[in-house]
Amino acid sequence: MGVEPENTLRSFARAEQAGMDAVELDLHLSKDGALAVMHDADVERTTNGRGLISEKTLAELRELDAGQGERVPVFEEVLDAIGSPLQAEIKDVAAARALAEVMLRRDLVGRVEVSSFHDEAVAEIAQLVPGVRTVLIASRWESDVVERAKAVGAATLALNIRRLTLEVVEQAHTEGLKVLGWVVNTQDHLRLARALGLDGATTDHPEIRRAGRFTA
Repeated sequence: MGVEPENTLRSFARAEQAGMDAVELDLHLSKDGALAVMHDADVERTTNGRGLISEKTLAELRELDAGQGERVPVFEEVLDAIGSPLQAEIKDVAAARALAEVMLRRDLVGRVEVSSFHDEAVAEIAQLVPGVRTVLIASRWESDVVERAKAVGAATLALNIRRLTLEVVEQAHTEGLKVLGWVVNTQDHLRLARALGLDGATTDHPEIRRAGRFTA
């Protein structure tokens, strides 16, 4: 989203062209059950429309401009548009079952990792899709965050790098969990990610990966 309209096919293609390891996207259910790719529950910030995704049909979402003439994509369009591994974040817990159906039908366990802030969504997708790799996300967390991840079967924690401590990273690693930091958009945060020994990071600026090889 730092260089192209957020959650659009154009932005995903740009990330793939930049050589990123994976592409992250966000999922909500439309009124008629489509897996709409958008971050917010409403359309106002990233399109020229108003209202909740859950109250709009896919056809109504298609009429919106998501930036530079891009349309709101659905999950399967992203699967077909790029070949990169994906991290699909369940924003709306109700989207878990629909995502599971697509993953099973298209045999996506090897390609798609599923993440969510919602413990129940992580647990549900793990139950519905055998072998799926899952990530529990947190912005603010208590001392039990590693136990929470283990309880829902998550293999990875994705944590706000502004609040992340070495203690949490070490605790997670001791329990066999990976730790990702988000959002790493500056050289300072990239240096911090490396100092903390993180297993990965998310960024809005693909070029930071290339520049960071030499300056971080």
